[in-house]
Amino acid sequence: MSGNIGPCAFLRETQIGNLLCLRERTTRDHLGEKMLKKVRLLKLLVVSLVVAVSGADKYSRHDFPPGFVFGAGTSAYQVEGAADQDGRTPSIFDTFAHSGIMDGATGDVACDQYHKYKVLRTTLSQWFMLIRPQLQEDVQLMVETGLNGYRFSISWSRLIPNGRGSINPKGLQYYNNLIDELIRKGIQPHVTLHHVDLPQALEDEYGGWIDQKIVKDFTDYADVCFRMFGDRVKYWTTFNEANVFVLAGYNIGFLPPMHCSFPFGYYHNCSKGNSSTEPYLAAHNILLSHASAARLYKKTYQDKQKGFIGFNLFSYWFIPFTNKTEDVIATQRANDFYVGWFADPLVYGDYPDVMKKNVGSRLPSFTTHESKRIKGSIDFFGINFYSVLHIKDNPEILKMDPRDYNADTAVEMIFVQDDTSSPSVEVRVYLWVCIGLFALL
Repeated sequence: MSGNIGPCAFLRETQIGNLLCLRERTTRDHLGEKMLKKVRLLKLLVVSLVVAVSGADKYSRHDFPPGFVFGAGTSAYQVEGAADQDGRTPSIFDTFAHSGIMDGATGDVACDQYHKYKVLRTTLSQWFMLIRPQLQEDVQLMVETGLNGYRFSISWSRLIPNGRGSINPKGLQYYNNLIDELIRKGIQPHVTLHHVDLPQALEDEYGGWIDQKIVKDFTDYADVCFRMFGDRVKYWTTFNEANVFVLAGYNIGFLPPMHCSFPFGYYHNCSKGNSSTEPYLAAHNILLSHASAARLYKKTYQDKQKGFIGFNLFSYWFIPFTNKTEDVIATQRANDFYVGWFADPLVYGDYPDVMKKNVGSRLPSFTTHESKRIKGSIDFFGINFYSVLHIKDNPEILKMDPRDYNADTAVEMIFVQDDTSSPSVEVRVYLWVCIGLFALL
């Protein structure tokens, strides 16, 4: 497990340390001391990694600090299969896939993890008759790959088919067996509660994430998961890439439940939804649902189970397209809209001021009680990092009527291209990806 360090080796610990210290000063007054210590630890880890590998031609897992977890992540709909087996009911992703939008591709079988998560036992006669099943199944392959952790999501409609009420014993058995198999093989289970797969029953009943009824149903679902699996699962993520889910699902209709309004739809077939309001409404209810589930976990389960609960976002690292003041300010605005939209309430208890200004009355507000519950409701913050974008100020787009989320940001996002340059910077894209990851942390 080794390879070339590449351009990341050119970064030096002093550069990273200065960057991270600046970021810490901006958060010191708002984070509790316990959370701040965790932030410092993460920064120290990043600096240590840079120190350890800079100048090295090769690296291995031994270059990483003890306790560093090498893992992989999946989502239920992408890997489980068995879509209509053993009591599972459709999720909004089933409905989306079967609408024909993906040219016939569905998760009905997928990777078939539901059946192939563990090595099947065979008799000696089956072995010699060469009809034994394949032995290298999912969890065993993780072991052979050298993984220490596996983050997977639970299919809400497999565990609780109607979205609320009775637990499906077959679904419960599957997740218990999967968790036990992971632990038996020395792999930490990390569980995500929601990954774009709300039970279709709740979407049909009251509209899912755009109705506050979802808060109680999600909390009850989380309660079942904490109660049934929390003795073995120590890392819980309530939502995966919540920002992408609400933007793709409620602004441009690219993901389920395919809500959008003209002229903002990705597929140009917006039959339901409101791109001006629903992304903000869905995000608001997701934050309230997270806060409610996290409060339940911390109050009822955490002391006994000794676990942690957090939240996950998709993120780019944004850099100004030019050195002009308006592009620098626009870059901060892009961060506020893309990451701060969720991170600010979780850390500070409210949305960024620039969102309140640009979105106005379309942005829901938190009551004092809700703000107190949301603030500090995370033990960790997860980031799925992919690339770097240039940001260019675009104030003219604010004149659009109606406006969607993208217009509210008043920026133009430009992908950094390999072997090209902006007026302000000239660097290969993969070096920017390294710098962006460190800067984001």
